[in-house]
Amino acid sequence: MLNPFSKMHFDLPPLSTFPNIIEYSREYDEYIMWDFKDKISRLERDRMHRVQIWKVVINSAPNNDNKDFMAVAIYGQLNRLAFYKPNNKRWSWSGLTTDTSFEDAIFFKEKIYAVDYDGQLHKFDTNTESGTVVGGIHAPPPIGYTTSPYKLKYVIGCANGNILMLVRHYASLRGTEKEHKELETMKFEIYELRKGSKKWSRLHSLGNYVVFIGFNSSVQMLPTNFLGKGNQIYYTDNLIELKSSDFASTRDMGIFDLKDTSFRRILRDVKFFCPPVWCFYCLSSLM
Repeated sequence: MLNPFSKMHFDLPPLSTFPNIIEYSREYDEYIMWDFKDKISRLERDRMHRVQIWKVVINSAPNNDNKDFMAVAIYGQLNRLAFYKPNNKRWSWSGLTTDTSFEDAIFFKEKIYAVDYDGQLHKFDTNTESGTVVGGIHAPPPIGYTTSPYKLKYVIGCANGNILMLVRHYASLRGTEKEHKELETMKFEIYELRKGSKKWSRLHSLGNYVVFIGFNSSVQMLPTNFLGKGNQIYYTDNLIELKSSDFASTRDMGIFDLKDTSFRRILRDVKFFCPPVWCFYCLSSLM
């Protein structure tokens, strides 16, 4: 990991240490791993580097002297959770998420919250006597919520102690070739889980706040920290599995205004190899 502001870097365990990886073959330049059906499969290195890690979030600025530092990764073809603590040689998993596919995770109030494909919210405690991560389902999906491959969910911790779940809806762009399928964000739904509650309620306004979603840790902040206005969603493209690895392409990025439900698409003429990501100067203020 590299902090683009301080230039400080921190090494996390390599891809070969994730729970789904058996070994890396230098001879064939490929990874040997467990696939969807718990059968052994192989994937060439460049492809593995592209699809193995979907997101990594951290609870503080990385530091070898910080015993409380922790990282969580959403990894692999099945979108499982893996955990890292200082001095660990490998990424570990709790065994609680074997059959669960996750879409987003955050650190919030000294806990890990993660939302899965079905819209269930999971909570994990890292401060256990044994040092292992324990937890499970914290709240069921919102009433009436239906799953779809054209929806992507994000979880956000709020300053007031509540938790938000953003549901991002996609639609296929007309005229695109099937082999290079392009999806574009069409709308957002927001649900709120009040502190101490296990029931989601629909939210239609962020008030004076804005949220940032994408490959970054999903966060809420006041627009006074930059030149912007409240009640907006800033989003970047994190559907990298649909992008070609052979050439640069445009990205689904923009700003959604909840007041008038309008989109302002940004950088539509710019093509990227790597997906853009939001960078925040003071990470500790966003936790």
